[in-house]
Amino acid sequence: MLKTWLSKKGYEIQTAINVSAAKKGLEQFVPDLVISDLRLPDDSGLSFLKWAKQSYPDIVFIMMTSYADIQTAVDAIKSGAYDYVSKPVNPEELLKKIQTASAPKATKEQVKTKNNNPDAYIKGRSKEYKKVYDYVDLVAPTLLSVFIEGDSGVGKEHIARMIHEKSKRARAPFIPVDCGVMNRELSASDFFGHIKGSFTGAINNKKGYFEEANEGTLFLDEIGNLSPDVQMQLLRTLQEKKVKPVGANKEIDVDVRIVVATNEDMEQAVSSGRFRRDLYHRINEFHIHIPTLKECKDDIMLFARHFLDQANREINKKVIGFDEETLRMLQSYHWPGNIRELRNVIFRMVLVAPTDTLTKDLLPDSICIE
Repeated sequence: MLKTWLSKKGYEIQTAINVSAAKKGLEQFVPDLVISDLRLPDDSGLSFLKWAKQSYPDIVFIMMTSYADIQTAVDAIKSGAYDYVSKPVNPEELLKKIQTASAPKATKEQVKTKNNNPDAYIKGRSKEYKKVYDYVDLVAPTLLSVFIEGDSGVGKEHIARMIHEKSKRARAPFIPVDCGVMNRELSASDFFGHIKGSFTGAINNKKGYFEEANEGTLFLDEIGNLSPDVQMQLLRTLQEKKVKPVGANKEIDVDVRIVVATNEDMEQAVSSGRFRRDLYHRINEFHIHIPTLKECKDDIMLFARHFLDQANREINKKVIGFDEETLRMLQSYHWPGNIRELRNVIFRMVLVAPTDTLTKDLLPDSICIE
């Protein structure tokens, strides 16, 4: 499967079914990179790695392993492997490692800069996440307003950015706004802008979020916190596609796509009168529910490994992996803070880790107690 897939990506591929065949193959064809399983029919991948590095020191090795063999993967890194991937292998993840390993220095720096982006999340593989990504692909090219619902920490802004990046507006601005921390007295100015002298403190003209996001996407997080008067102004702006800055006499045309998110029950907010029903239906043209991490336990270690790699780059550490007991505890914890909590835990563990392996004693008490 990998041979076929990588060949389509432009790589020249040769395969061997065991260590003996691989050694003979290297005598005739010395590749730039070797992908090897740790467990092979006639010998271990670690033994093959050590042999190959003596005769062909420039070959880059990427090892494939199950989570149960994590310590062996650590030994492989110490013996000269460039990196390892966990099974079942995600071809896209493997391709990124191949590209990084074989890239010239300048390209590696570009990849490093890109991966340092805190919003760079890896895709989950569970059926629940796959459904979310399918919906993103479906709605992104349209002009529909999208309503993203999910608990705190599940990555709602990340999904909103994916929608923007896959849309026809990808080259225009993506403006995220946290409605939960907006000053109610100044929210109209924040959204629609103001002109100089329109109120005390308005010392210059100011563009609002709608003007800043013109021809792009405006992401409104925790939209349920907006005051009734701002809700009314927002509805009018979405219907008329015009904004009137505070203190201005003329309206300004705007072309903005709206993506909103919340972790509260908006149906209840509408029923209680806290949120306008007409606005709710205007912003809820397409609904996406993001699952909790607890609902996608098979993805926990996928995300954990991604955050480990990210933490190593940002903190400048060389932590290689997790021991078996730590893996078990990470997978059994219920993660009330979802992906955000997992990221914070992994970053802290990497920061304080005295060795190249993350162990149980580095976990927060809340996880250990549970």
